[in-house]
Amino acid sequence: MHSPNQTEAPAACRIGVVVEAPQHSGLWGALDYLSPHPLPAGSLVRVPLGRRVVTGVVWGEDASANGAAAAHEGPLKPVAEVFDALPPLPAAWRQLVAFAAGYYQRSLGEMALMVLPPELRQLDQTQLQRRLKRLDKAMATDDAQAAARHGSNPEPALPELSPQQADALARLAEAPPQSVLLWGSTGSGKTEVYLRQAQRVLEAGRQVLMMVPEINLTPQLEARVAERFAGRRIVSLHSGLTPAQRLRNWLMAHRGQADVVLGTRLSVFTPLPRLGLIVVDEEHDPSYKQQDGARYSARDLAVYRGRLEGVPVLLGSATPSLETWFNALPGSEGGTGRYLRLSMPERVGGGGMPRVRLLDLSRSPQLPRGQEPPPLSRELLDALAERAERGEQSLVLLNRRGYAPVLHCSDCGWKSGCPHCSAWRVFHKVDRTLRCHHCGFSERVPHACPDCGNQDIQPVGRGTERLEEQLAAALPQARVGRIDADVTKHKGALEAQLASVHAGEVDVLVGTQMVAKGHDFRRITLVAAVNPDAALFASDFRAAERQFALLLQAAGRAGRDADVADRSEMWIQTWHPTHPLYQALVSYDYPAFAARQLQERASAGLPPYASLALLRAEGKTQEAAQAFLQAAIEAVSAWAGGVTLYPAVPTPIQRVANVERAQLMIESPQRPALQRFLTQAQPVWLALAGQHRRSGLIRWAVDVDPLSI
Repeated sequence: MHSPNQTEAPAACRIGVVVEAPQHSGLWGALDYLSPHPLPAGSLVRVPLGRRVVTGVVWGEDASANGAAAAHEGPLKPVAEVFDALPPLPAAWRQLVAFAAGYYQRSLGEMALMVLPPELRQLDQTQLQRRLKRLDKAMATDDAQAAARHGSNPEPALPELSPQQADALARLAEAPPQSVLLWGSTGSGKTEVYLRQAQRVLEAGRQVLMMVPEINLTPQLEARVAERFAGRRIVSLHSGLTPAQRLRNWLMAHRGQADVVLGTRLSVFTPLPRLGLIVVDEEHDPSYKQQDGARYSARDLAVYRGRLEGVPVLLGSATPSLETWFNALPGSEGGTGRYLRLSMPERVGGGGMPRVRLLDLSRSPQLPRGQEPPPLSRELLDALAERAERGEQSLVLLNRRGYAPVLHCSDCGWKSGCPHCSAWRVFHKVDRTLRCHHCGFSERVPHACPDCGNQDIQPVGRGTERLEEQLAAALPQARVGRIDADVTKHKGALEAQLASVHAGEVDVLVGTQMVAKGHDFRRITLVAAVNPDAALFASDFRAAERQFALLLQAAGRAGRDADVADRSEMWIQTWHPTHPLYQALVSYDYPAFAARQLQERASAGLPPYASLALLRAEGKTQEAAQAFLQAAIEAVSAWAGGVTLYPAVPTPIQRVANVERAQLMIESPQRPALQRFLTQAQPVWLALAGQHRRSGLIRWAVDVDPLSI
């Protein structure tokens, strides 16, 4: 019996908390902790984990549903701290994370904590409260300054809509919330449709998420959005931000204070309490697929999120992915009809797409044996010189950086291989280095062949650095510039290079795929693709799809000003001018190209007519990696109904950083069957991996819907 003066302590609540844990730990769900009072699901907490205190998320529809903890069930650790100053993460966010974790075969805690800002995971409650106070103060100052600017500046004049833009917006206004493919040629004004639709959503008091595939496309879109929505709070989320900037912007989004969020693939997980629209620009771009860790597709998750939260998702592209195109084709044309398709085939201003010219290299004059052909044909060089004399600009596309792919000794056959990877080291002349683009290993160029001492070692092949040098020599009157990952690696370098092009300080721009999409170059009238044939015969079943998209996007950089559209051209140097890909490109007939590709995919049982996953393994030796994969097949083959398991093989680049890599493909005609199989197989493979670590297995992972096989 209690003393009358004794106050009975309330029973502690058992709550489930997800924490970040590696895949091999076997921790896939929530851990139980004690809280003195119920906590809303989605609350951020700090909890003890081993000897550390880590950030976690309270999970479940009702975090206190399990009631008070019973003593006989064993001692549970108490929650160390609750982030009371922050609103709980919404139920829709938790559903999105749970779906992503299940679909892409990752632990719930890994997925949930991975998508939160790294800085947030390092703070305690006191530090977070200080950050929030500073943020509120800064926002009040920004609001006052914005109000002053807005009061003195007139509203931005909206460009007049083309008939096809007006039609697209009218159909969007009438359609229920759904996924919409905005299929428009480059220069057709897709961005204006995004902005007008965003304006509708903002005026209704909702938030907008606009996604782009790459960081270098974010600043120009940010400037355009800021100009259009003066007075609105616009934030960016991408890996180019400092941890403090990323946390600040994320907090504004989560607290409902940001109106528009612009971001790359990780932004699909941004908690937005008033979400009203998701835009996925250049939806076909492979950058939307994460290539390590949790290998998720941000585009596919955006579609799922739109359906989950009942908001429209705008998927924009001139060359949609075949999966998206298939979903936008009506059933009568062999598709699923799940997406609404809006077409915008004409460029704004009435200008047409550049005329495509195919230069047949087989008709070029024969060269003496051993002599390297020039980078561009004489005809193309003359065309570049002519454009420069007229004050127009040209873009020369070569999707390979560095000076040359390899150095070669003609005496003994030595080549500049990487000692740590099954790949060549690329010759970079600007700093006289041989650099591996896979592991980063770099050395100074040797003065002589390391094997035989021959001092006449020569570059073989051509990268953008060498092409820039050769064009400068061939066109002495033209100003030649270059944009690739090597010249834009320092902060602000890309913006400076682009500004130089826009200012007319470059006549001929050499670039990789970085400059082939998203940029509005008004003076370019000629685009040339130097070496596009390699993708025509690649083993990757998506190679042709990517190449068509790259070339069409590159062509779209020319003739964007109506005054020069009639004389703009796309030149392609090729040994295979009759190839169906080039023939479709000549007429800009994406539907014909897609129809042929889909026919090939259907006959081969490839996506979108089947679902794929890869089981990847890395080991100290190739034998160790393949032994795990073979054991993985044997362990599940008895109940692998509905899926096909293919033999293990080395990956296309077999060794990277002294780690051997192998993979096996898993195929199923039905996505649910594949998911059921993977869910059942995961615990089996997890146990198997523990046994194989002693024999040289380093790590393993499942890649669902892989980009390449």
